[in-house]
Amino acid sequence: MQEDGRRSNQDRTLRTRAALIVAARRLFVVKGYADTGTPELVAEAGVTRGALYHHFADKQALFRAVIEAENAALADEIERAAPQERGAMEALIAGGEAFLAAMSEPGRTRLLLIEAPAVLGRETVDAIDAAHGGRTLREGIAAAVANGLLRPVPVEEAALLLSAVYDRAALSIAAGADGQEWRALIRAVLDGLRPPVG
Repeated sequence: MQEDGRRSNQDRTLRTRAALIVAARRLFVVKGYADTGTPELVAEAGVTRGALYHHFADKQALFRAVIEAENAALADEIERAAPQERGAMEALIAGGEAFLAAMSEPGRTRLLLIEAPAVLGRETVDAIDAAHGGRTLREGIAAAVANGLLRPVPVEEAALLLSAVYDRAALSIAAGADGQEWRALIRAVLDGLRPPVG
């Protein structure tokens, strides 16, 4: 019986935490971090202020949890679209396509590329990205280099360069730019990294 009580407490804790993250994401997308107050967050989540502070030290900690959840979802979408069985170069290209598609999720570009660096700082955002989407890009580049499909470029630096290109493309597309032009340009960049033929 005690085990059931512990499980129901854990379930309740997980549900409350998830409700806060979902509510916070919704408000941060609509109003932005700065214009979202903690009273709105708890009202939107349907929890008490005490519950908020039980799970998160402050609004910034809740925002970080939202950013981590978004990054995890993004990495999951990339990995599903680019299984290693596709071949290293095909997986790298498919992963980039999946990134751009996943960034079209309403609010995601604003959260990850505009609000997160402003609120959490570049170093924290880079660390979160490195564990999620950045990791998938590094792994894809490393596999393509190891298989001779890309020149022997330094993987970390190549990942940072391509990440910046993908982020800039996502921001531009979110602002109304032609996604096909960005995709063609990214494809040309990747083709330029291929080893010379013959």
